[in-house]
Amino acid sequence: MAKPIKETPLLTGEDATRFEQAAQEVVPASEKEINEAREAFDYFASIATFSM
Repeated sequence: MAKPIKETPLLTGEDATRFEQAAQEVVPASEKEINEAREAFDYFASIATFSM
């Protein structure tokens, strides 16, 4: 039987401040990063042996 999921703790103080700043300062991925991720996905999709 599965264990019950615990309640997620709330962020407070300095942790909450850092989290909020990081959420406001999101930088979009560069074209190079997008292409690298797409190439990696295509590679792993090509070697996958399970059926969908």
